[in-house]
Amino acid sequence: MLKSHSCGELNKKHLGAKVTLAGWVNRRRDHGGLTFIDLRDREGIVQVVFNPEVSKLCHEVASQMRSEYVVRVSGEVALRPPGTENPKLPTGDIEVIAYNTDILNTSKTPPFYINEDTEIEESLRLKYRYLDLRRARMKENLLLRYRVVKFIRDFLDTKGFIEIETPILIKSTPEGARDYLVPSRVHPGKFYALPQSPQQLKQLLMVAGVEKYFQIAKCFRDEDTRADRQPEFTQLDLEMSFVEEEDILNLLEELFISMVKTIKPEIRMTKPFPRLTYTEAMEYYGTDKPDLRLGMEIRDLSDIVAQSNFSIFLSAIAEGGKVKGICAPGCANYTRHQLVELNEVVRNVGAEGFITLPLGASGGSINDLTLEMVRSVATKFLTLDQIKQIAERLGANRGDLLFIIAGKASKIVDVALGELRLELGRRLKLADPNVLAFIFIVDFPLLWWNEETGQWEAMHHPFTAPKDEDASLLDVAPEKVQGKHYDIVCNGCEIAGGSIRIHTSELQRKIFKLLGYNDDEIEERFGHLLEAFDYGAPPHGGIAPGIDRIVMLLTGEETIREVIPFPKSQTACDLTFSAPSTITEQQLAELHLRLREES
Repeated sequence: MLKSHSCGELNKKHLGAKVTLAGWVNRRRDHGGLTFIDLRDREGIVQVVFNPEVSKLCHEVASQMRSEYVVRVSGEVALRPPGTENPKLPTGDIEVIAYNTDILNTSKTPPFYINEDTEIEESLRLKYRYLDLRRARMKENLLLRYRVVKFIRDFLDTKGFIEIETPILIKSTPEGARDYLVPSRVHPGKFYALPQSPQQLKQLLMVAGVEKYFQIAKCFRDEDTRADRQPEFTQLDLEMSFVEEEDILNLLEELFISMVKTIKPEIRMTKPFPRLTYTEAMEYYGTDKPDLRLGMEIRDLSDIVAQSNFSIFLSAIAEGGKVKGICAPGCANYTRHQLVELNEVVRNVGAEGFITLPLGASGGSINDLTLEMVRSVATKFLTLDQIKQIAERLGANRGDLLFIIAGKASKIVDVALGELRLELGRRLKLADPNVLAFIFIVDFPLLWWNEETGQWEAMHHPFTAPKDEDASLLDVAPEKVQGKHYDIVCNGCEIAGGSIRIHTSELQRKIFKLLGYNDDEIEERFGHLLEAFDYGAPPHGGIAPGIDRIVMLLTGEETIREVIPFPKSQTACDLTFSAPSTITEQQLAELHLRLREES
């Protein structure tokens, strides 16, 4: 080894010890004939002192050092002089008096400061990702990611799981997004697909009698990127035999509670995890991935306003729609400009707009409210008693602002209020960054009707089993069938989805036919799976938490790009390697491919 110790491990216990360190020059300072180097490696930073009275040669070499030079130093650990200690560093009480040093490699001036936590344009960071990862914040993200994955492996080992790797080159199958395709040189005109998830492979492992499987799996989906989505991502893939939904949810709850307690004990969380049905989530939050930290639950006001003479409300109710609302705390004095901005939020998702009820000035009771205090056009159509009933249902106080949306399409009302709730949460900073609000979403519909294609599609994926009591409805009322499908949501982010799987070929064929596949397509795409089911497939189910999203939440980052070592940009490009890129004519010829010119 070129070093005896790590920079960050030194402390008072090492006083007088002779050490050899190696790392990068984080900062260099010259003071009164002495040269000081803050030497950095993965474990931390330590101050090194180059004194010409100790070693003139060593001091001369130090004068040549610059930021990010790779150097090695031998010296003796000593206390810093009184008054020069640095309480911000774990090594701040000591320093290393150098008596030998050499420069292992020089460095050009980096394109951005590595020793400062400053805002840097993301494309520059991604182009020089190997430098970006030297920065303290990014290094901590990498280390935390490692600890998360190690914890998962250790935890599942104690539960009797075994880790099994599955192939990356597989057959193209429907998983909800476009596949990344890989042409075969050996079989001209045929293609492999990169797995969107190891779904069928883990089901086959259950047929194989593995019973408890997991892997830290690489997955690939050709879809547009966003803050919590990348073309390639990592998930904990997990499957169990002879289990029911409750077994899997209990296992994952224990995993996450133990993980947070071990890795980020300062973070608060609700235990046990609350549960909402899909219907309840949409009804109260307007989304199936609600952020419970925000409060502001959506409430149905239809029965109250049905007694009013407000035509907008009455016509929505008459056409089978809903009138619903939320309460924005302390926002009664919002300006016209602020309300116009918020109105655009709901209009962008299909609502026509909202009605506002500002509940006067803060202080005092709702019971003391008068119509004169409510500056709203709605006071022409709502009585004071009705306004108080609305305020009570929405949990409002004086000084709050009520938003009400009416519509004949209840789903649009829910989604619009859900988006408005998220925007208000951002503006009011209602989300406590030190809280992880986990929640289980259960009882999803098995299928949904796609108006554009005119056919049924799987709400989760086509291998999800229907609830036993609903199986008979598949032939007569598919829209009423609920699936054994469940999600784990945290802070408004879906971090895991899973289900109890279909394990008989008869039921699986029926689902495939409902989804529009004919017999030939079923055999060509899924024949291997159906045949396996005929050889004694056990009841089984699983779930797949996203590692990137979990680490993003634990680090408090806003995108998963910050917790992936080498991510793609927002346009799905690898800026370090300049990928995707063109390939040579010879490579195309070997693959029996020819590029078509765009017209």
